[in-house]
Amino acid sequence: MNRPIVENKIAEVLKLHPKGSVFFVDDFLDYGNSESVKKALLRLKEKEILVRLAHGIYLYPKIDTELGVLFPSTEDIARAIARRDKAKIVPTGVQALNKLGLSTQVPMKVVYLTDGATRSIKVGKRTISFKNTSPKNLLATGEISGLSIQALKTIGKTKVDDEVILKIQTLLKKEKTENIIKDAKLAPVWINKILIQSIR
Repeated sequence: MNRPIVENKIAEVLKLHPKGSVFFVDDFLDYGNSESVKKALLRLKEKEILVRLAHGIYLYPKIDTELGVLFPSTEDIARAIARRDKAKIVPTGVQALNKLGLSTQVPMKVVYLTDGATRSIKVGKRTISFKNTSPKNLLATGEISGLSIQALKTIGKTKVDDEVILKIQTLLKKEKTENIIKDAKLAPVWINKILIQSIR
C-alpha cells in the first residue's frame, strides 16, 4: 500500500475516535507495514493532525481556544500503554498519594508496578516508569484499598501518623468491605491492621 493511501486511511480512522485519544504504531498495522505506518504518522504530525507524545506514541489532540493542546494526564498515557501491552498496572509512590488526596505534589517521574516489561518512557518533561513485580502486588481488587496499600508503603511504617491513618480510613469507607478484607491479606501486617480497622 503506498504512502498517501496509508496516511489517508489512518486520518479517516482517527475521525471515528474522540479527541484526546492516545494511539500507537501498532493500532494501525491493518493499513500498512510498520515502516509505512510510522512515516504516515509523522506526516500527520507535520500536518498537526496528531501530536507526538513519545517514541511511537501519538495524541489525537483536543484543542482549547485559550490553552491550546490539552495533553492527557500521565495516568491516561500509562493506562493506554497498559491496554496496548495487555498488562496490569498499579500506581505507586507519590502518584498513589496524589490519587488519594494525601499529596498535592505532581510528580515528574511516576512509577507503576506491572506484570509487563520493566522500562521507562519519557513524555515531554515527565517520565513514566514501569517496574515488573510479582503477581501478588497486582492482586488488589479495590481501587481505594489498593492505592491505600501503595500509599502506606511509600510513607513507611515509622513515618505514618494518626492524621494520615484517619484520612485513609475515611477514604476506605467508600470501598466495598469485601474488597478491603481481601486486599488487607495481601498487605504487610501493619498495613493490614490499618485497613481492617476501617471496617470496624
